[in-house]
Amino acid sequence: MRVLHFYKTYYPDSWGGVEQVIRQMCTSTGRLGVTNEVLTLTRDATLAQLEIEGHTVHRVPMNFEIASTGFSLAAIRKLAHLARKADVIHYHFPWPFMDIAHFVARIDKPSVVTYHSDIVRQKNLLRVYSPLKRRFLDSVDTVVASSPNYVASSPVLKRFAHKTRVITFGLDKSTYPQPSEALKDKWRARCGERFFLFVGVLRYYKGLHILMDAMANVDYPVVIVGAGPIEQELKEHAQRLGLTHVMFLGAVDEEDKVALLDLSYAMVFPSHLRSEAFGISLLEGAMFGKPMISSEIGTGTTYINIDNDTGLVVPPGDPQALRAAMTRLWNDPELAAAMGRRAEARYWQLFTAEKMAESYLDLYRELTTRPR
Repeated sequence: MRVLHFYKTYYPDSWGGVEQVIRQMCTSTGRLGVTNEVLTLTRDATLAQLEIEGHTVHRVPMNFEIASTGFSLAAIRKLAHLARKADVIHYHFPWPFMDIAHFVARIDKPSVVTYHSDIVRQKNLLRVYSPLKRRFLDSVDTVVASSPNYVASSPVLKRFAHKTRVITFGLDKSTYPQPSEALKDKWRARCGERFFLFVGVLRYYKGLHILMDAMANVDYPVVIVGAGPIEQELKEHAQRLGLTHVMFLGAVDEEDKVALLDLSYAMVFPSHLRSEAFGISLLEGAMFGKPMISSEIGTGTTYINIDNDTGLVVPPGDPQALRAAMTRLWNDPELAAAMGRRAEARYWQLFTAEKMAESYLDLYRELTTRPR
C-alpha cells in the first residue's frame, strides 16, 4: 500500500500541529506496512529529498504566497508524477492551492481528505474560494474529521455528511524523546516547581491575549512555549499589564518541550476561535497526565478535555472565567492530580497513534477495493 500525503508545509521547514499529525500518520501506518510519501512546498533553495522516520519527503519550491496559501507550479507536476505510483492520495485541508493542483494534475486515484479546520478568518476570500472548495470536496472519495464535535458544528462537514467519517488524531508517546534529569533540573530552576504551560504557534486564534488579561492581578507562573506572528504583540501586552510571572520561552526543541510538559502543573489552552479544530499540544498534555483548561468552541478541544473530568472548560474569550478555572486548579492539587490521571487514561483509550493508524489503514483498504 502506497500513500501520498499532500500539504503546504512539513518537517523540517515547519513544526505545527498539522505537521505533527502527518508525521504520526506516516510513522504509525508505516509500522502496519504502508509506504508513505509527503509532497510539500519549501522556501529552502537546496530542495533536498529527505527520509524522515521511514517516510520520504519531497519538497518543491513555493513560487508565491497569498493569504497564507502557497502556490507552486512544480508541485502540480510533482503531484501528477508521484500519484502514478500511489494507491491513495491523502490530502490535508485547508489549502486552496491543493484543490487547484488536484484538478490540474488530473488525479484519478482513490482520495481522502483529512479535514483539519474550517476556514474562519479570510471571509472575503472564502466567498471567492467556496465554489472550488465544494467542487474539490465533492470530487474526493472520503472526508475525515478529527472529532465528532467538529462534525456537529461545521457547516461544511454537514454538507458532506454522506461521505464524512470520524478518525481522531493520535500520538505515539514512544516517538517523544526522554529528557535527562539534568535538563529537567535546568528548566525547574528557570520556571519553578509549579507552573501552567501553554505550547503552540503564537497565532491570533490561540487566545493568548485572553490568557494575559486573565493573569492581571494574580501571580500564578505561566510558561509559554512557541513562536509565531503575534509573539511581539503578546509580549508588549504582557508588559503593559505588568505580568512579570508570565515567561515567554520562544520555540524550543522536542527534548526541552517534553521536559516542560513533564514538569508542568497543568495545561492552559485558551484558543477561542474555530480555527483551533483539535489541539495537538492539548492532547500532548493529556498524554503526559496533565489536567487541562480549554474553551468551549465546538471543536475537538472539548473532545480531548471533558469538563470536570479531565480538566475544566470555560466560555471562549472570557478572562474572568479562565482566571477562575486556573485558581480552582492551583488551589486544589488533589483535584488537579486526579484530573490529570483521567486525562492520561482517556489518551490511552482514544488517542493513541496505533488506533489512528488502524482506522486509516482500514479506510485506505476500503478505498482501494471500491469499484471506481
